[in-house]
Amino acid sequence: MTLQSKLSSFLGDKTAKAFEKQLGISTAGDLLAHYPRRYSRRGELTPLSTLPVGEMVTVVGEVVGTNVRHIKGRSGSILEVLVTDGKDRITLAFFNQAWRQKDLHPGARGLFSGKIGSFSGKLQLAHPDYELFEQLDQKAAEAWAELPIPIYPATSTLTTWKIQKSVQIVLESLPTLDEYLDPQLIQSEGVLTFDDAIRKIHQPKVQPEWQSARDSLRFREALLLQLRLGQRRAANSHQQSHKLKPGELVGTFDKLLPFEFTQGQRIVNEEIERDLASGHPMHRLVQGEVGSGKTVVALRAMLTAIDAGFQAALLAPTEVLASQHFSSIQKTLGEELSSQIGLRLLTGQLGAADKKRALLDVASGKARLVVGTHALISNQAEFADLALVVIDEQHRFGVNQREALRAKAKLAPHTLTMTATPIPRTMAITVFGDLDVSTLTELPAGRQPISSHVVPVSESKLVSRVWHRVAEEISAGRQAFVVCPRIEAGSFEEGESEEIELEEKVPPASAVEVFEALKLNPSLVGVSMGLLHGKLDSATKDSVMQAFAAGEIQLLVATTVIEVGVNVPNATAMVILDADRFGISQLHQLRGRVGRGSHAGICLMLTAAEPGSLAMQRLDAVASTQDGFRLSEVDLELRGEGDVLGANQSGGRSQLKLLRVTRDAALIEHTRDLAVELIQSGLDAALETVLKEIDAQALARG
Repeated sequence: MTLQSKLSSFLGDKTAKAFEKQLGISTAGDLLAHYPRRYSRRGELTPLSTLPVGEMVTVVGEVVGTNVRHIKGRSGSILEVLVTDGKDRITLAFFNQAWRQKDLHPGARGLFSGKIGSFSGKLQLAHPDYELFEQLDQKAAEAWAELPIPIYPATSTLTTWKIQKSVQIVLESLPTLDEYLDPQLIQSEGVLTFDDAIRKIHQPKVQPEWQSARDSLRFREALLLQLRLGQRRAANSHQQSHKLKPGELVGTFDKLLPFEFTQGQRIVNEEIERDLASGHPMHRLVQGEVGSGKTVVALRAMLTAIDAGFQAALLAPTEVLASQHFSSIQKTLGEELSSQIGLRLLTGQLGAADKKRALLDVASGKARLVVGTHALISNQAEFADLALVVIDEQHRFGVNQREALRAKAKLAPHTLTMTATPIPRTMAITVFGDLDVSTLTELPAGRQPISSHVVPVSESKLVSRVWHRVAEEISAGRQAFVVCPRIEAGSFEEGESEEIELEEKVPPASAVEVFEALKLNPSLVGVSMGLLHGKLDSATKDSVMQAFAAGEIQLLVATTVIEVGVNVPNATAMVILDADRFGISQLHQLRGRVGRGSHAGICLMLTAAEPGSLAMQRLDAVASTQDGFRLSEVDLELRGEGDVLGANQSGGRSQLKLLRVTRDAALIEHTRDLAVELIQSGLDAALETVLKEIDAQALARG
């Protein structure tokens, strides 16, 4: 038995399948890396006042009373069990299960697990799972009461105690776990051996044991991450690429621009020039707020590649954004220069004839600057001589997708990635540790402030006022967006999730239904409306966007296809429906679509989220500031860092287990320096094997 052994070898098929389906855990190693979220003690009750409504929780409590009541007008009964933490109380509700009263008597203590709800203004767990603590003599009870209980991230059917028992079976079946760090390093860093750390984090006898185990495993996680990123940097530095230097095209471009580069843009231009001329592949991330001028810097870099006789490609995550980039570049360069460099748009929704022509131009080298979506990655797309890849909103693409485009170059291409989602330094060296990072902080003159407000849908007067406020903006000659989380029933934009809806009684707002409903809204009589979402064909999307940009459409109902790249200076109002369905960075991006002209913007976020819930914390954070860097810190604290070595970098379920980049900045910096030393001195076979396993896991997730 090893860490790579399938879980079914230890637990049996049924349990193993439940772990794989519900938690994505398929091997012994996966299970042992599913660390406890926190620890309780049997003698310590959980403060009930801190429990978030709508979340799955596990609490330690004591039963203080029970009551069986019959349901009015229906057959059946409800057993209500009152549980306390010594101060506050919560009700457990069981339907037609009065027999549980025998076990759940006053004085019984145990673990109670379920989804926190609210009934008649009081906290409630409906049909919770529970495990009662056994009765012991006084001396044994005192020792037992202090024994830490690991509380695991769990599901409704895989409860924390079921996970704990499964971990116990696996640990008892495995021999001593192999060590992959040098004994001297273990001693100098003051960490536990791998075997000791794993066993103590899952089965601590006292609190200091799990604390030292957690610290040791956190150190290992940071070191392995930095070693892998260090290996990438080292590999990049040994690769050869085309040496690219600015020429006539770049000189013409600089003169064409109707504005001066900001100081920040000039610095980034110089950094990119040095990278492109080095003879080694550039791997640079340019980050900056919406409107900070990233695209013009990227265009200058692409013209540098074309000046040297090669091709450049710009990869965008959506059809709308690709079309916006194409139009913006065409407008900036002018028709003559655009034609001279063979500017082409390549997306999946082009007509067959247009797509074939574009593919031929790309393959022959006639098209030297290509803007596109995932169509650029397809097997059909071949480049004559690709030297520079620009990836916009790179967190929207998987590692494998980005590599697929780079693989189309004959010699390792230069790569410039852009993001309007600001990234803190610790995030940059963790998630993007193999990239050089440039930051644009200056915004163009004249950008207007945006006032943001959270509107609870339960307050009908406020909701009504939202549409009056939109009508006021439109009456003043301006325009508005209404953003919905899905297209229509059961249909989401690519990359959006339907998981949340499965647990909801009220489905999230859909653009198609909202579009029809707003036509009947008395506050919006006479307002011209448009509808935009990802399922529309390219021609329709272009037509709608052009009509909105021209002011022919006053109110645009849309999905997240307008999240990035849409620039309509006359748009001043945005209403985001079911705003709790969006992440902080998405909300910040969406809000950035308004206030781009001479008038101030307003963003109204409607939500049914409970006060104090995680969702409401996100919305309150967005409403409190327009500072993208501050929001990125909050986002990290609330949401997790994303899969830093796999495909998903959009911040869903974090693949970082114990490491937190906001909290562990000093450790990350330390292990980064340590990783450089270890790579320079040469890694031993055991450590190389572990790093290869991490690579394989990342590839599997990608």
